Amino acid sequence: MIVLLMGVSGAGKTTLGERLAKRLAWPFIDADDYHPAANVAKMAAGIALEDEDRWPWLDALNRRLREEHNAVVACSALKESYRARLLAGIVDARVVFLHGAKALIAERVAERKHRYMPASLLESQFAALEPPRHAITVNVAGDPDACVEVIAAALLG
Repeated sequence: MIVLLMGVSGAGKTTLGERLAKRLAWPFIDADDYHPAANVAKMAAGIALEDEDRWPWLDALNRRLREEHNAVVACSALKESYRARLLAGIVDARVVFLHGAKALIAERVAERKHRYMPASLLESQFAALEPPRHAITVNVAGDPDACVEVIAAALLG
């Protein structure tokens, strides 16, 4: 099974994804590691990516995910079209939508130092977000370990 943890920057995809992967004893894949240099440079400059920037990135991630039997992947995957492209051809996939109040997420983003994602792009992420219709939905305001247990119970229950 491929488990996609998705949501805006600062929702906890990496934090919860790493913990969930450890809990399940599965590999953890961070989508940020697959961005081409041009995408990283654009985001670092405070420029939001466009769909044309995302397609090669999502295709590379899809190829990587097809190599795994079980894995947890952290990826913003804000739009349905991105999730469809990312998970194309993967038979067993579950989407986990990490969400929280805009103020909480903005506070988290302001407090952290991401390698290239500036806080100035958060508003564009909320604007682009298309909440998934069929997903495990987790409010990230709670304790991270409790969030992981909610996800694990939904996956394994």
